[in-house]
Amino acid sequence: MSQYHIYGIGAALVDTEIAVNDEELKAFGIDKGVMTLVDESRQHELIEKLSDHLIASKRASGGSAANTIIAASYFGADTFYSCKVADDENGKFYINDMKSANVAMPNIVASQGITGKCLVMITPDAERTMNTFLGISETVSSDELDNSAIKNSAYVYIEGYLVSSETGRAAAIECRKIAEANNVKTALSLSDPAMVQFFHDGLSEMIGSKVDLLFCNLDEALAYTKTESVDAAIAALKIIADEFVITLGNKGALIYDGNDIIEIAPCETEAIDTNGAGDMFAGAFLYALTQGHSHTLAGNLASLAASTVVSQFGPRLKPEQHQTILESINR
Repeated sequence: MSQYHIYGIGAALVDTEIAVNDEELKAFGIDKGVMTLVDESRQHELIEKLSDHLIASKRASGGSAANTIIAASYFGADTFYSCKVADDENGKFYINDMKSANVAMPNIVASQGITGKCLVMITPDAERTMNTFLGISETVSSDELDNSAIKNSAYVYIEGYLVSSETGRAAAIECRKIAEANNVKTALSLSDPAMVQFFHDGLSEMIGSKVDLLFCNLDEALAYTKTESVDAAIAALKIIADEFVITLGNKGALIYDGNDIIEIAPCETEAIDTNGAGDMFAGAFLYALTQGHSHTLAGNLASLAASTVVSQFGPRLKPEQHQTILESINR
């Protein structure tokens, strides 16, 4: 039996959420609905200009894979996370926040530099737009991998955002190879349409010949497979993933369990902030699979969890909300 249900690797980012409108995004030259990498001065400029728009939510440790790992942990999975933080206040906050969510981590030696930060801008239609300063996360590398933890996990989970860093991409590939050599299942998220658009070949390197489980939304699925229909995308994804999930926003999700396509119905909700929806879906889904549940139950749990997180500000749920969701699914 594995020591950990899920081992994750990704960027360590401290999130700040700001409410904006479409006109403000246009005025500041910000591409809506995607993650854009920026330098620290650009991020600081935006925060200063939008300081009166701050959403009254506490800062939180983030990064796509971190959100997924935290969600799985709160649902009850044993998790491990590798990342890179700097020897600064945000770095200390990040590690403490992860540990408070019962996520195991290696003995991180904080480095000189600046811990990564993500400015998340939420428009009235609930769409999230991210401007990310990776900071020291840009140099996350194979040095951050914990081989023992990988070998003693049921799944490794790799965020597609790592593709934007040369060392991060190499670490993702190495993580997958260690997992494959030790019969550990591999899961990867395409993460963002911009990653697919600008780093398609790098993502293909990270996927290798095939992963066990792939997560993507419909835009990412169509862009990665270079197809124009759901059916065509499904056929193409079957070549690179034994199983996959295509999230469809307020239309639910499609799951391929290796044999059949399963349609997951959406859960009715009033979305105010879609930041973290895909991460939450992946975390709940992986939790359920590692507990031996069916793909249908895993999809229903993930759909409910994602619909809950989009009904409030922030990419994470309160710890007690996870248990409420589990209880409603198990009734």
